[in-house]
Amino acid sequence: MISITASSWNKNMQSIQEQIEALRTQIRHHNHLYYVLDDPQIPDAEYDRLFRELQALETEHPELIRSDSPTQRVGGEALTEFGSISHELPMLSLANAFSEAELEAFDRRIHERLQDETEIEYVAEPKLDGLAISLLYEQGVLVRAATRGDGETGEDVSANVRTIPSVPLRLLGEDYPRRLEVRGEIYMPKAGFNKLNQGLAAENLKTFANPRNAAAGSLRQLDPRITAQRPLEMFCYSMGIVEGGKLPDQHAEILQQFKAWGLRVCPEIKIVQGALGCLAYFNEIGAKRARLPYEIDGVVYKVNAIKTQQSLGFVSRAPRWALAHKFPAQEEITELEAVEFQVGRTGALTPVARLKPVFVGGVTVSNATLHNMDEIERKDVRIGDYVIVRRAGDVIPEVARVVLAQRPADAQVIRLPPHCPVCGSEVRRSEVGAVARCTGGLYCPAQVKEAIKHFASRRAMNIDGLGDKLVEQFFEQGLIRHVDDLYRLTQAQLISLERMGEKSAENILTAIEASKATRLERFIYALGIREVGESTAKVLARHFGSLEALQAANEETLKLVTDVGPVVAANIAAFFQEEHNLKTINNLRELGVHWSNYLAQPAEALPLAGKTYVITGSLSRPREAIKADLETLGAKVSNSVSKKTTALIAGAEAGSKLEKAESLGVLVLDEAALFDLLAEFMG
Repeated sequence: MISITASSWNKNMQSIQEQIEALRTQIRHHNHLYYVLDDPQIPDAEYDRLFRELQALETEHPELIRSDSPTQRVGGEALTEFGSISHELPMLSLANAFSEAELEAFDRRIHERLQDETEIEYVAEPKLDGLAISLLYEQGVLVRAATRGDGETGEDVSANVRTIPSVPLRLLGEDYPRRLEVRGEIYMPKAGFNKLNQGLAAENLKTFANPRNAAAGSLRQLDPRITAQRPLEMFCYSMGIVEGGKLPDQHAEILQQFKAWGLRVCPEIKIVQGALGCLAYFNEIGAKRARLPYEIDGVVYKVNAIKTQQSLGFVSRAPRWALAHKFPAQEEITELEAVEFQVGRTGALTPVARLKPVFVGGVTVSNATLHNMDEIERKDVRIGDYVIVRRAGDVIPEVARVVLAQRPADAQVIRLPPHCPVCGSEVRRSEVGAVARCTGGLYCPAQVKEAIKHFASRRAMNIDGLGDKLVEQFFEQGLIRHVDDLYRLTQAQLISLERMGEKSAENILTAIEASKATRLERFIYALGIREVGESTAKVLARHFGSLEALQAANEETLKLVTDVGPVVAANIAAFFQEEHNLKTINNLRELGVHWSNYLAQPAEALPLAGKTYVITGSLSRPREAIKADLETLGAKVSNSVSKKTTALIAGAEAGSKLEKAESLGVLVLDEAALFDLLAEFMG
């Protein structure tokens, strides 16, 4: 029997507690680097290892778990209701300004009240469109979080706020006040908002109207585990009560101190001088507003000197030393009068709402995007509806939602046109995607310029010297309208163009003539069929052997081809069912475009079928040529080495890929071995 004395037990527990505290300190440090500074310094796997180690120790010793441990961030059991919290210092509102004159009046009032004409130094910051929050730290540990509420009393959302990664459960350092109230804004980034709404829509659940509503709705979940799944973040921008410590005497320095304690502060905050400095900042942030990763609805100016703030005091329920300068409204209500469908360069049909003109986001808006038919159906938008139009900066205005309470009895359902409004070709809507497309790819004027550029590109028909600018010039001068027109160009036509000499014209015509002799897979790829890339074109060429056989295949036959799924099969079948496309292909063949057919052979029957190769280093032949040879034999060529790689083809100065192949035991072939491999099957 082993006897454990109280002394040795205490030493053992002390050692475990020290281990736990060391792990907590490490994890807090890395949380700060990741969520606050956006500068992670260890890989995720190492972070996960530290976290699991801490979890294991706390599971073995639950008596050592503390509320500020990183493991306690994920929400616990659901609440039945939120409690209320009385703010020890009221959370006041800000006075608003909507014009340059109102900003100047604010600055003038401060000078008059101070009886001092010295230029005022302000701290300017974006006005975040989220939810105001108060965090109370005692001895550096988060003990309470409350919403603003009516300014006097808010809701206790402590359990939910604890799930937000950018809110530290314990402050960094040791020089913080005994009690410190930090105030800021909880918001949802635009990317997180879009992803959340996409997920809700996929489950046929109600989506949020905007990021602010999403943030508020997520923070006010009675189940903290739901909040923990929402992409919420926080910026801190002011303080409330401070006891047992002292903060700097400048607002900007206080924010820097917040950062040192691990609190997140908006990086766009800036010190400016006087009303002119404020206005310059307002214009600067307004110009980059659409590019910011979060929504803002204006700018806030605060007098920087805390002593001056105290001297200015408050009026009613707002401080005299701060002002919210609002941007023009980004949402307005108007009537949807009609819907038109525009055809883009890839054939996608985009529904555009024709609106009764309305002033929104600083401009008069009469058109707005409806995105696609899925969005129209999800939002239940109809012609005649009153709709909310949203505009953010330079972003194209969109119809955000319908005001159902104002829907007229004769509102019309919006229907997708069966034929392209530009060329009359059939319109097809993918079964798995929201986009509807015109099938007249080689013919439709809305798509033809991009079709010609693709057709002439190096990996397609490889018409040397015929770049995008030249295609644009040919098109603008009316020399080409379809891809087959390339083969009708004459030297006289080309010489008539600006900056086109005889030699240049001759070179272009020579390149066009040379492109007539091609390979079947290149021609298939050049047609620009949706979702048919180089690899798929090669598989189709080998499988069917001829263009005639490919044209005759139906969707079911196409789906039997390796790497061709339902979507690609539908795109191919639709392309070859369109009379305009067939006519263009016939024209090309009559003008001399030709190739050799293959003996039809399923891809899986090719000698290197099922094998995967990776190419690295300097080789005597271009990688694209080697890749083409391997794919002709049925192999796949990947960009990265894995355990599934058949072999790495390594030339001179092979780097990390060679090291990885050797570590995984993957076969490595030099150029001589590659030559032997190709010669075995290609002669």
